[in-house]
Amino acid sequence: MSDKKKNEEQEHIYDSSEALAQELSKAEHFVEQNKKLVLTIGSVIAAIILIFLGGKYYISSQNTIAQQELFQAVYYFEADSLDLALNGDGNNYGLLDIVSEYGMTDAANVASFYAGTAYLKQGDFESALEYLNKFSSSDYLVQARAYSLIGDAHMELGDFGKAASMYEKAAGYNANKEFSPIYLQKAAIANERNGDAKAALANYESIVSDFFGATEYQDAKKHAARLRGLL
Repeated sequence: MSDKKKNEEQEHIYDSSEALAQELSKAEHFVEQNKKLVLTIGSVIAAIILIFLGGKYYISSQNTIAQQELFQAVYYFEADSLDLALNGDGNNYGLLDIVSEYGMTDAANVASFYAGTAYLKQGDFESALEYLNKFSSSDYLVQARAYSLIGDAHMELGDFGKAASMYEKAAGYNANKEFSPIYLQKAAIANERNGDAKAALANYESIVSDFFGATEYQDAKKHAARLRGLL
């Protein structure tokens, strides 16, 4: 290496070190001049971290309690004792209590699904929609089922357009051979009742083209042929 190049590199290192020292000095000077501000910011960050961790622990502990309450409510639901499932028995919370008291927990989310389904069985379709719309799940089968139940409620209320939309949403949510044809068939019925034969035909054709061998396949072929004759 030439002496000139070596000297240039040494000068570069020296300049970089000197610049770094200057920046550190500026930072130290800023901290010294703004101790109160720095301490306040540090305290706020620490408080946010503590609140976050405390909140996670609180929600976790609340969810454990809510899960215990949910067990009895689900037992009543499965026994078809829907009033007890919804409102409790005087000693145990019902589904509505769990949603109200433990709203941020996973158990409350599940309780919303059961409550909406219970109301649907009782014929209270507005309440069914209220609770089913609160529910969400990462399980694609359960979430698709919830969309279909929302469609059922709209169907019973005579809102066939919304019913068809929800059935189609259920069918397309991680589509599968077991359930998607069922939801598409329900969508076709809703669309026909809504006066939209073209949309109903599209639903049946989806079953025929995408779900060969499904239980609904032959009926879908028959209804698709019928609707083509009308259009």
